[in-house]
Amino acid sequence: MSGLRARRLAARRAERRRVARRAAMVAAASVVMAVGAVTGTMSALDRERPSDDARPLVTRSPGLRQPPAVPTPSPTRTSASPPPSSHPPSPKPSPTPTPSRKEPKAVASPALLYSHPDSQVLDWVAAHPGDYRRAVIESRIADRPAAVWFADFTSATITARVRAVTAGAAAEGRVPVVVPYAIPQRDCGGASQGGAPDLAAYDGWIDDFAAGLGDDEVIVVLEPDSVAQAGCLPASDRAARFASLARAGRVLKAADPRARVYYDAGHSAWNPAARQAALLEQAGAASGASSDGIFTNVSNFHRTNDEIIYARQVLSALGGPARLGAVIDTSRNGNGAPADGEWCDPAGRKIGRAPTLDTGQAGIDAYLWVKLPGESDGCKGTPGTFSAEYAYELAR
Repeated sequence: MSGLRARRLAARRAERRRVARRAAMVAAASVVMAVGAVTGTMSALDRERPSDDARPLVTRSPGLRQPPAVPTPSPTRTSASPPPSSHPPSPKPSPTPTPSRKEPKAVASPALLYSHPDSQVLDWVAAHPGDYRRAVIESRIADRPAAVWFADFTSATITARVRAVTAGAAAEGRVPVVVPYAIPQRDCGGASQGGAPDLAAYDGWIDDFAAGLGDDEVIVVLEPDSVAQAGCLPASDRAARFASLARAGRVLKAADPRARVYYDAGHSAWNPAARQAALLEQAGAASGASSDGIFTNVSNFHRTNDEIIYARQVLSALGGPARLGAVIDTSRNGNGAPADGEWCDPAGRKIGRAPTLDTGQAGIDAYLWVKLPGESDGCKGTPGTFSAEYAYELAR
């Protein structure tokens, strides 16, 4: 990259950051004026001082722990990766597509997805102008839109932080992707454990999250793994979680009628489609009041074509309004899943299809990068931190 081009690029990025910060401060200030008399916990100084609480998270998503045992696959299975030897591998979806569904309303086409200017990959690019990996990482990862995760249970600031993202997107006329990730007992106590202390607290957090959505288009990827992995919970806890997720969808869509809320459908090598649809129905995913459909493959590696077939099978079994669709995480599935079932920063993976709201596939509303390529699962760096080594491997 020439010195002139580099200076121009740095100037453009600096200007984007200044615009986003001004939008964030305006949005946050309005929130403080409305609730400051009650809480007394936020100040202009706090909003300007960098801190973990002030920054939306683009963080390690779940979905990487191996699913429970499922039936032995049919002999036609060729591409989906098996779990470890302690669990039989799951069947590959039939290559014969399910009957055609009515073409759903597009998510936001011809609108474009929003690239949030505050992310680990952009920080790395700015800090490493002479690194041999920079051009590849910048052009193939940093310049593409990715989801913004909110994975910490901080009710005092969540409205302002969500609003900073949605206001920044609205100012550019683009569609943000946000990920609420604070369900109690998330990841069943695994590497991504945490979240709200109980469902009552979570319900309040979702109310505060919804207050930051604004009134423009936004895609909400609601609680990855919360449905597909719910088998780890006792039946009563599972029913309570599903009731809370159904409520969350209703609250989010009531707060912003243009929000599109998608529910967790795991991926094509996890639960069979009929079983996943039954779980999703209990969680409210078949109700037009709470749902716009499902998401698959978050933080996983299964090929897009397999996910398309699987998503259509789940939607067909789920029922509900014909407009329900699916979004697929394509951030790391360019080479499919590793044959040995490795999930932690596995070698040989590649980025998949670029994020878009125009898939050309009936029933598939978007390809998204929910998991940011290069953010480590914990083997090439601390979980959730950006690994240039891994990003370069994925992108080159």
